[in-house]
Amino acid sequence: MNQRILVVGAGIVGVAIADRLQASGCSVTIFEADLPGGGATAAAMGHLVVLDDSPMQMAFTARGVALWRQENLPKGCEREVCGTLWVAADEEEVEEARRKAERYSGLGLACEVLTAGQLWEAEPALRPGLAGGLRVAGDQVLYPMGAARFLLKRALERGATLCREKVQALVPGGVRTEPGLVQADAVILAAGLGTTTLLPELPIQPRKGHLAITGRVPGLVHHQLVELGYLKSAHGRATTSVAFNVQPRATGQLLIGSSREFAGLDGSPNRELLGRMLRKAVSFLPTLERVPVLRVWTGFRPCGPGNLPVIGPWPGRPGLFVAAGHEGLGITTALVTAELMAHHLLGTPAFLDPASFLPEPAHG
Repeated sequence: MNQRILVVGAGIVGVAIADRLQASGCSVTIFEADLPGGGATAAAMGHLVVLDDSPMQMAFTARGVALWRQENLPKGCEREVCGTLWVAADEEEVEEARRKAERYSGLGLACEVLTAGQLWEAEPALRPGLAGGLRVAGDQVLYPMGAARFLLKRALERGATLCREKVQALVPGGVRTEPGLVQADAVILAAGLGTTTLLPELPIQPRKGHLAITGRVPGLVHHQLVELGYLKSAHGRATTSVAFNVQPRATGQLLIGSSREFAGLDGSPNRELLGRMLRKAVSFLPTLERVPVLRVWTGFRPCGPGNLPVIGPWPGRPGLFVAAGHEGLGITTALVTAELMAHHLLGTPAFLDPASFLPEPAHG
């Protein structure tokens, strides 16, 4: 059956869903009044990384990385299969690296625990005295807007339509825009933080982050580098946090992260938090102190109530579906989010348990 589907939002999650459904025989219209990929997608680091904050998160991110590996991405996506090196500062973190390696190996992922000497051989620019690390070979980085443009272009080539109108409201069986009502078999909200404007019951809030890009220093860093304390920092509920996360980019530059804070929608830089983030990076990579930072920016991650996004039909609203709350995992998991959405709409096989992602309205 040729279903007519409306996808609200042209960030990487929205265009991945549109591309998947259009390829499956649906007639898809994507609504995006602003720059496609210009919201949370544009502000993201672009890591394709397996995280293990929970068993389902690990399965979710591993499936996402595997699906990206199958994509033949053009040069403009700047994909680098650099792997991730999780850095252990002390023996306690080396033990965590070993436990992490067991979890990764149990999922069939190639990884190896590194001694202090092996860590130095892999990344000589790291500070002396670190205790070791864990290398996960299959992780990648890419340019998020380039990847979003690629998926959007492919969806349009397959017959999808891009409508540059703002969706003003949801209506039974469709949406309302300035020109009028648009009817469809299903509406998918994938507009990041904008999703909550149309569906206030959705338990999503903005979590601001800072990123910095350096001048060109090719060969200084070979892997994506992340401290082993990253997961606690990234997915805890502290008001503010910073963690060491540095990526080598195809341009020879380094992308420096990361920070997280709940600060409403104030996009101005938090100089104190930014300073902490940069000092943290220098503490692991002392050479960075002599590398110019060319640009700093902030963005907002749509943060859901747990460590998983909400993906699936919205309760009590027939024909309405949601894909939101990915926080820092939207790039990694865009393709598997599309796979789950296709399962809900078309009954296609789902690699993961769809029930783990079903949305629930906020209470109180």
